[in-house]
Amino acid sequence: MAMLKYQYQLFMLALGFFSRLPIPQGIPYSEQRMNQAGRYFAAVGVLLGVLCALVLWGAQLLFPASVAILVMMVFSLLLTGAFHEDGLTDMADGIGGGMTLERRLTIMKDSRIGTYGASALIMALLAKFVLLSELIHYQHTLVVIVIAYALSRAIAASLIYDMPYVSATDGSKSKPLAQQQSRLELSVLLVTGVLPCLLLGLTITLWLITVMLVFRMLFKSWLTARLGGFTGDCLGAAQQLSEILIYLTLLAIWGHS
Repeated sequence: MAMLKYQYQLFMLALGFFSRLPIPQGIPYSEQRMNQAGRYFAAVGVLLGVLCALVLWGAQLLFPASVAILVMMVFSLLLTGAFHEDGLTDMADGIGGGMTLERRLTIMKDSRIGTYGASALIMALLAKFVLLSELIHYQHTLVVIVIAYALSRAIAASLIYDMPYVSATDGSKSKPLAQQQSRLELSVLLVTGVLPCLLLGLTITLWLITVMLVFRMLFKSWLTARLGGFTGDCLGAAQQLSEILIYLTLLAIWGHS
């Protein structure tokens, strides 16, 4: 019972970090616990995906498909506080507008949005809307949302395992997460992210895993060349890009077949 209670508390920490959903007061917090909570980031994605899928299902009963998707996307932004979208925006501004490592990190911490960040945010939201508008014509749209939310968070958080953290710790969003990630935590994270994919069958699961591993390798190499590691904003960007790639992959598979 003590172990179950501890795992429950870790999940609540992860849920409180990645969403605006209320968590019970008095959940113990420490940097070590927050690091260990990383194992449940994909599980949080499953929960958020289920909630968004339910909203999409309900909205479809009242509105046309495009309006239902818009309602779900707004709900998702409110549910997470646009946490990952903010990371994508800041990373685009920093890497796009900074010529040196120090300048890139400084720009990322600036709360103002520049041209690179605004362009990245608009294109990401537009891409998700367009892709979901196509995917909604297939039978498994609600399952796809759960898969995308879980697997994208697993891939993003897995970067903590084998990349150095390069941003200054003061004021960083990823400060509680960036210290370490054990093999156990990585394993739980990845297994949780992959399991929902099996709902679409083994073949599609293998395709998604392959695409995500290639993306992770390329994104890690790109970040290493430009930053020498990752920041919290980079994790948010990785989640957004992974989610879009999942939609693209499934659309390519189903559209071709």
